Parts: sequence; C-alpha cells; structure tokens
Amino acid sequence: MSTAPHPGRKRHKKHVEEEHENHERWLVSYADMVTLLMCLFIVLFAMSQVDKAKFAALSAGLSASFGAPITALPGTTPEGSVLDALPAAVDIAAGIAPGDKAEQSEVDKAAAQAALDRAKRVAAEARTAYDDLAAVQHRIDAALTAAGFADAARYEIDERGLVVHIVADAVLFDAEQAVLRPEGRKILDAVAPTLTGLPNVLRVEGHANHLPVTPGGPWPSNWELSSYRASTVLRHLAGDGVPEVRMSATGYSSTRPLVPITDPTAISVNRRVDIVILSTASAEANALLPGIDAAHRGVTP
Repeated sequence: MSTAPHPGRKRHKKHVEEEHENHERWLVSYADMVTLLMCLFIVLFAMSQVDKAKFAALSAGLSASFGAPITALPGTTPEGSVLDALPAAVDIAAGIAPGDKAEQSEVDKAAAQAALDRAKRVAAEARTAYDDLAAVQHRIDAALTAAGFADAARYEIDERGLVVHIVADAVLFDAEQAVLRPEGRKILDAVAPTLTGLPNVLRVEGHANHLPVTPGGPWPSNWELSSYRASTVLRHLAGDGVPEVRMSATGYSSTRPLVPITDPTAISVNRRVDIVILSTASAEANALLPGIDAAHRGVTP
C-alpha cells in the first residue's frame, strides 16, 4: 500500500508548544544560600562555646607534658572563671631538659669556634695577599728608581689590590695630549717587566683634573681625553710584552681625584694614569687590605 500523500490534500505542520519559562528559578539559589548561611552561624555558635571539662583536661595534659605548671591569663569573657581556675602560664625554657641545654650549649660553642677559625683564615689570607702586593710594589719602585724616575709614582693598596699612580703632568703626556712623552715611554718600559711576570689582572685607568678642555680643541671633554690616555698606556704595555688578555682600559675624566681640588697640587696630581694590579684573594680578604695598609703606614683608615 502506498503511503504517499493524496495530491489534493494539504499537509499541516505539527504545532509545537513553546516551553513555559520558569520565573521562580532564583528561589532555588536563594534557598541554597540561606541554608549555607544557617550552617555557618551554627558552626560559629558551636565554636564559641567553651567545654569547661575538656579545657581543664587540656590544661592538665599540657602541665604534665612540659613538666611545669601552666597558667592561662584571666580573660574578660564570661568563661574567665574557667581560666582563673587553671594553673600558671607555660615556661617553655623551663621545660627543656638539662641534657638538651647542654647539647645546645655545645652547638653554640662549636658555631662560635667555627666563626673564629674562619675569621683567622680570612685574616691570614688577607695578610698573605698584602705581603704579595707589597713585594710587587717594591719591585716596581726599585725599577723606577734604577731608571731615574724615583718620584714618578705613588702607591696605595686598597680593596682592589695595588694601585700605582703615575702622574701624567709633564711625565707621561703634555697638556691635553694623549701621545706618550719620551719620559713616559721610559717609565712604562721600566714597569712592564714586573707586570709581565704577574698572574694578576691589570686595569689601566685614565684620570683628568678638574679643568675643562679647551673649547674647539681635539677633545670634546675630559672623558675622551682620559680614556684615550688609558688606551695609549695599555697599548705601550702590550708592546712591552704584557699580555693583552689580562688588561683593560677605562677613563674616569675628573670624577675620581686623588687629592681635593682645593689642594695646591690638584691640577698636576689628579691628572694621572693608574695601573691597578688586582688582588687574587677572596672578597672577604680583600676587604681587609685597606686596614692592613693603613696600619702599615701608621695612619687611620
């Protein structure tokens, strides 16, 4: 039998009823929130009630555990009468057994001894580093004296190591020049053999005095002038055999004067090149070097 629709019969679409919207769904969430709030307040109320019997048992247990009577301070709440009946506050120190105190004392003594031993090792390391740097200073000074430049350098041992201050005024360079004078080349030639045989890292630092450069001159400022002078000294030392990998050059302009600008010698002394021979000791030992040097010179650090 054919189920095809009759040609003259119209098909009617089935009418679907629209789902009715529930406008009271918020009541479910509201009821859940009210229930949770009620549970919260019940818990808070239960926690606020003090079980006197259990509190007294807790007090007795703590007293027996620590070996000394304990007391809770009287309260201002209605339960204060319960607290008043309890023994005195816990003295934790009194509860430590004599054997534990002895062990703690031994630990403290061991720690103090270890700190003392470390301080002694650092002091010995600093003293050894100072002696090594002082020996280098004597060798450099002897070489300069033999070359006829006994007063060309000043020496200082600080937390970095040995600093050799070579005055640039009329010794290394002419005013506002970065080309080595003949005397400057001889000074560096005398210093180079000692520096070549050292394992230390070397820093060449250029410094200028507080006077500005001539406007319109070859240098925009003392920064460029001091940096170029430091590089010139480094190149000459490298040519004398000092390994370049152990050297670096920096210019500081007039930011690190050796003497105050009010000093009569400030213009000549502050215009210098420093060769810094870095210490190979630890940072802790190096921090002690200025004090050792001050004591050696008999001055207050």
